[in-house]
Order: sequence, then C-alpha cells, then structure tokens
Amino acid sequence: MRVVNFAHGVIFMLGAYVGFSASKLTGSFTAALIVAPIVVGIAGIAFERLLLRHIYGRREGGSDLLLTFGLAVVLSELIRLAWGAQPLSLAAPEPLLGALFILGQPFPVYRVFLIALGVVAGIGVWQFLERTRAGLLIRAVSQNPEMVHALGVDVGLVRSGVFGLGCAMAALGGVLAAPLLTAFLGMGTNIVIDAFVIVIIGGMGSFLGSVIGSVLVAFVQIIGTYYFAELALAFMYLLMLAVLIVRPGGLLGKEE
Repeated sequence: MRVVNFAHGVIFMLGAYVGFSASKLTGSFTAALIVAPIVVGIAGIAFERLLLRHIYGRREGGSDLLLTFGLAVVLSELIRLAWGAQPLSLAAPEPLLGALFILGQPFPVYRVFLIALGVVAGIGVWQFLERTRAGLLIRAVSQNPEMVHALGVDVGLVRSGVFGLGCAMAALGGVLAAPLLTAFLGMGTNIVIDAFVIVIIGGMGSFLGSVIGSVLVAFVQIIGTYYFAELALAFMYLLMLAVLIVRPGGLLGKEE
C-alpha cells in the first residue's frame, strides 16, 4: 500500500505481549499464536479506518510516517501501563524444546520451527498475492487505486484489510520471537530498523524484493556478528548503501 509504517516494530511488540497474556490465560502457546494476530489485526484495521485513511492523498509531506510514529509512541506507553516495565517470559511449547544435530552440530528445535514457519508464511503470502482474486485486487489498488475504484471495487476495504493483515503478521512474529527474546519494552526497535532496511534494499512495493532483502540482511548480520561483532550493524547499512548506489529504487523496486 506504500505506507511507511513506523509503528510496525511496536505492533510486533504488542503481539508478543498479547500472546503472553493469551498463553497465561489458556496455558497454550498455540492459543497465543491464534489470539494475538486476531486481536492486533483488528486493532490495525480500526487504526486504518479511523486515522490512516484520511492522509492517503497527502503523503508528500510524510503524513503517514508522522501518523504511524505517533501510533508507535501511544502504543508503547499503553503497553507499559497495561503490562508494566518488567520483561515477561513466554515459554516455547514442550515439543519444540531440545536440539537437533545438523552436520554434527546441535541446533535448537525451536529455531528449526521458526525457519520452517517463516518459509511457509513467505510462500503463503506470495501465493495469496499472485494466485487469488484478493491478491489481484491488492496489487491493483497499490498501483492505481482510482481506476480500481472506478471499476466498482471498495478501495477502502482493500486498504483496511491489507493494513490489518500486516499488523496480524507482525503480531504473529512478536509471539514467535518472545520465547527467544522475552517480551520487553523496546523489543520492536531493532525490528523496525531491520524492516526499513529490508524494504529499501528490496524496493518499495516489491514482495519478492523484501524476501531477497531479508535474506541478504540476515546473512550480513550473521557473518558480521560471527567475524566482526563490533561492525555487524555497520555492515547492514553498507549493504543498503551499496544497493542504493547501484539501484536507487532498490533491487526490484521502481524509481519514483
């Protein structure tokens, strides 16, 4: 939808906290994986319908960035008031504890689960965008909302659904990250920085570009952390700078 969502990291964090509460109330990690995306997705739809949709026509002044930044500040404070300032631990389910041996080296089962689920989610979103009528409408609204509206499609409904889906997936990511990181205030800061870098590298509006960008950023971060710990973050920005020099619109994006 070409909205620069500065609140994406805080929405990720909100998912972790909602997932913690759902898991504590039900005693089920699976319930957290279901409840958090639904709750946060509905909240995202409400935010889009009440506030975000009013600034679609005046983005040249960075209105979407300022509005979502305000949402990030408000959500951060609400999370602090609701759950407190202390980190909250969300345990991974029993079957996903332990380790597997890959090439003779131990590797946590939960991380294997995250890798597999990430691949499934990526393929699922890709197929949804490319193979379904809803995905066709999303791509059409992203490219030419006026024409889509003239054809009788409710553009507002499509935009609300996309923003809600993005919030739901961010919340799902927050729940999945909580057993590794714990749920704590500020956990979304690094995520939103990584997300911006990935989108810039991949190109605004390109799903495949984001996938490629995420793999490149992850590779650079891991190599940097392993061999040059103090320069790991710098390597990520150097990668982004190199891509922008060669292709200002990103790897698969279009220059505007």
